[in-house]
Amino acid sequence: MGTNYKHLSCEERTMTQLSLEQGCTLRAIARSVHRVPSTISRELNHNGWCDPAATPRKRGHPPVAGGYCAPAAQQRADALARAPRTSPRLAPDGPLWGHVMRLLRTRHSPEQIAGILPDQSSLQVSHETIYTALCTIPRGKLRSELIAYLRQARKSRRPRARDEDRRSIIPNMVSIHLRPPEVDERIIPGHWEGYLIKGARNVSAIGTLVERTSLFVTLAKMDGASADAAVTGFSTVLNRIDAQRRLSMTYDQGREMAQHERLTEMTGVKVYFADPHSPWQRGINENTNGLLRQYFPKGMDLSGFTQAELDAVAWQLNTRPRKTLG
Repeated sequence: MGTNYKHLSCEERTMTQLSLEQGCTLRAIARSVHRVPSTISRELNHNGWCDPAATPRKRGHPPVAGGYCAPAAQQRADALARAPRTSPRLAPDGPLWGHVMRLLRTRHSPEQIAGILPDQSSLQVSHETIYTALCTIPRGKLRSELIAYLRQARKSRRPRARDEDRRSIIPNMVSIHLRPPEVDERIIPGHWEGYLIKGARNVSAIGTLVERTSLFVTLAKMDGASADAAVTGFSTVLNRIDAQRRLSMTYDQGREMAQHERLTEMTGVKVYFADPHSPWQRGINENTNGLLRQYFPKGMDLSGFTQAELDAVAWQLNTRPRKTLG
């Protein structure tokens, strides 16, 4: 069966029935509907047709060919087209459903779940299978609950329009293209990526730092989203780290990092700035911020968290299984 094969239409099945009643051969029917004889033979065999030549001829009207009925054949074909050929591997009544849902409720991502499932082939599913299973759940309380456990908790993906760049110029900033090659290679630890996740009305914020080699995450309490708050918050957590493990930080061109020179004086960390509208240049931190949104959803007031509570969240993130780290 070629890749351009098309199933018989209702008109072709009707013509096949009429031709059979007139005593036409299978090859003649195939020529009349511009099909190969094997297609007609398969259609008739699947629908209980029997060759009238194999039965003795009776007097009176000619016999109807084998009981082939075009409307019944079309109804059967439509039902088979709607029915799945194989049952889904991740179904609510399957052996994997409860295990996957339990891991999802413990804030594991579908990709993490797929990576830690047992090695048995019958218990293996991909992360795309998990996403598909969640999307096929009928709308209701269960679907809303499970989608809320996903990283972004998005019910659907919508394109975002790119706004004009309204960022102010940061004085004496050093471009990411001037970073030492060792930073890109991710061999020597001590090079970080940083940013802020902001709360309701962009008033409160939490500083996020992730080390490029080990993916170690640390969070900084911020008293607002200003440049002064960013310097104070980042310098507090960076100075808790050994000097050999805090060499550089790559940041977005946000106005909160306008006092980067002061941060370098306080911590010894050189700050490099990514290009505008280029989040992939700080992809590790962008991914980490997505993970952190499970703990700090958008619209939440982030000013009430203490540094100890932020350290506890960072510890949970640092002890998760990570695909990059094996």
